[in-house]
Amino acid sequence: MTIAPFRPAAGAPPVQTLPPGRWHGHIWVSEEPLARSHRYLECVAEFERSGLWPVLVPHDQRFAARGEDWLDDRGRLAPAGHRVDSVDPAEALARWWDTSCCDGACLRPFGARFPGLARRTHRRADPLAEAGNTGSILATRGAHRLGLVQTARPADIPALLGWTGMIKSTDRVAELSAVLRSWEDRFGATLISLGFDSLTLSVSAPPRTLARAFTVAAEHRSFSLPTYLSQPGTLREYASGLVQTRLWNFSWA
Repeated sequence: MTIAPFRPAAGAPPVQTLPPGRWHGHIWVSEEPLARSHRYLECVAEFERSGLWPVLVPHDQRFAARGEDWLDDRGRLAPAGHRVDSVDPAEALARWWDTSCCDGACLRPFGARFPGLARRTHRRADPLAEAGNTGSILATRGAHRLGLVQTARPADIPALLGWTGMIKSTDRVAELSAVLRSWEDRFGATLISLGFDSLTLSVSAPPRTLARAFTVAAEHRSFSLPTYLSQPGTLREYASGLVQTRLWNFSWA
């Protein structure tokens, strides 16, 4: 498979050998779900040459039932890719650290103050190769259209698109992408799926111990409190589920 170099002025789909699709703002999306999941892996393999990162766009029955497509029928924020460099991810996560949910017991071993960023995990796998394999597997688990976005790194995609999936928690999409960048750097966490109010990351270097996973769990809790609250149990139990886990799912539904 060959992906042609991206030329915005050409007015044609960026990938000549892909199935029919069209532009929805800054993202090109196939008209139909992927019939061959391995195509995702092929797009990842071409990323360094094409500059196009593939994301899976999951089927969303909430919109399909009304004949709508959230890519066209829901609003967007202003693209904020140019602002990501100026954001400190630790400061963003600290501001999102919500202590109002309980008397403090649910935050143990932490307290009212965000504990800071977890240390980087040593990498043993290539993040892009891991993302390609994981995305191909994910594509077999339900209907997903293929999206392509011109970007230097996958983490920037929400900011580039003006994505509103996290709007119930924050409208600062550049901060969201800044945190994703930080996770890319520290854990090889790479965006592979983007829905209306959900995203999925492939993780090539997850925390390997419970002690390390505690701080990662705190970051997750700040990043998407709805995701954290949807899981039964304590912060410790949430952290135990992150040890050696190579797929991170977030939702703001």
